[in-house]
Amino acid sequence: MPESPYTVSDVMTHTVVAVGSEASFKEVVGLLDQWKVSALPVLAGEGRVVGVVSEADLLAKEEFRDTEEGDAADRAKAGAVTAGELMSAPAVTVHADASVAEAARIMARRHVKRLPVVDGVGLLQGVVSRSDLLKVFLRDDQEIAAEIRRSVLTQMPVTRPLTVEVTEGVVTLGGVLPDRLLVPVVARAVRAVEGVVDVRLDLSHR
Repeated sequence: MPESPYTVSDVMTHTVVAVGSEASFKEVVGLLDQWKVSALPVLAGEGRVVGVVSEADLLAKEEFRDTEEGDAADRAKAGAVTAGELMSAPAVTVHADASVAEAARIMARRHVKRLPVVDGVGLLQGVVSRSDLLKVFLRDDQEIAAEIRRSVLTQMPVTRPLTVEVTEGVVTLGGVLPDRLLVPVVARAVRAVEGVVDVRLDLSHR
């Protein structure tokens, strides 16, 4: 695995199930059930992502089957029979070179569980899910500690090396800093290392 920051391409699923805009309602339902996913990218042309059809889009048919409630979009989806009619568009996507943190922010902000991963012209490269983003927390404690020593602590102006202990992703730093203003700087840099769950400081300063 690479050093921080991890990108979406490091954790995404490369084998993707997708549908064309003419795929039928039942075909979409069958694929969601077969592959145990909650949404499918909808593709046009050579693989350009034009939308996403999700379980929520499909449920409109049941939700508004026998009622006049809902707005025009709800009623349109209730009457939809193809992926192109059902899909939410434009698709909420992420680029493969985006950071894991950026992908997490997009998911939280747009309230989605999965993001199609696209290249510079919008062609599908993979899919990243919430569970994919959590893979960074599977990093070995020793691997995390080694990266902190190599990429963070070597940049600190200290006369004696700081100590690093990592247990279940929780980092404990010990030692002496030349200036108390460096304490939040060190803590922020360590927290930015992928896989760090929390940072505990046992630091003093001159």
